[in-house]
Amino acid sequence: MTVSGTISELHTRLTATRARKTAGTIGFVPTMGALHAGHGALIARARAECDHVVVSIFVNPLQFDRSTDFDRYPQTLETDLAMCRSHGVDLVFAPASAEMYRTLPTTRIDVGRLGNHLCGRHRSGHFDGVGLVVLKLFNLVQPHVAYFGEKDAQQLAIIRRIVTDLSVPVRIVGVSTVRDPDGLALSSRNQHLSPAERALATALYEALEAARRAIGEGTTDVAAIVSDALRQVPQVADLRVEYLEVVDPVELQPVDVVSDTVLVAGALWVGTTRLIDNVLCEPAGDTP
Repeated sequence: MTVSGTISELHTRLTATRARKTAGTIGFVPTMGALHAGHGALIARARAECDHVVVSIFVNPLQFDRSTDFDRYPQTLETDLAMCRSHGVDLVFAPASAEMYRTLPTTRIDVGRLGNHLCGRHRSGHFDGVGLVVLKLFNLVQPHVAYFGEKDAQQLAIIRRIVTDLSVPVRIVGVSTVRDPDGLALSSRNQHLSPAERALATALYEALEAARRAIGEGTTDVAAIVSDALRQVPQVADLRVEYLEVVDPVELQPVDVVSDTVLVAGALWVGTTRLIDNVLCEPAGDTP
């Protein structure tokens, strides 16, 4: 496995890869490090489907709406590299911020109405920063396929739209959320949870599952679905629901009545840690 910290070295390595007679597809997994089994699933999927696998590890400052969140984001490069080696990654691109942004970017990727709800409503500028760094990484790596987790459903939908709107020649693959046995979605931020907070954190998944059950049993009124789901969240000081919304899974716009597949997504503050999760829900009578 090769580790590149500069853009020039990345270009050199990838140019050599493409020049080989046996050159095939390049699969790309962009990450912010602090890798866990969810990232492992992305890498494993890329390894199974592509001839070469590239992983980026870069904590993008442009997508943090709070400096405190950026400052405490876990950075575990050596452990991350060990995971990449164990999963058969060919090349890791791990640049410093000064390498990625040699001057402060003035270009912005406006994701439009896809960023108006869910996390976008509560994290000003977040998805503009995500769009910019992902598009830049696509330009640098020029992969054939890129892999993203479905836990970040809004991010995935926005990246798909950027690729479509700008005719970026990369296929986007979503990979199912990896969960602990009690349902908690794996996240790099989970390591911030104390044991007591970890026990409370499953409330978000339980709320989403309550919404899925209600929809599957025939409830179509979104207000009733959300109200029932929120009852699963204990009324304790360490928990605060930031949002729980029902939207269509492509345009990410709220719906009032469930008549087709919907995305139920939520964000929950557990102490000082913000967690997100989502489930796709099929109305009664539809085939999952």
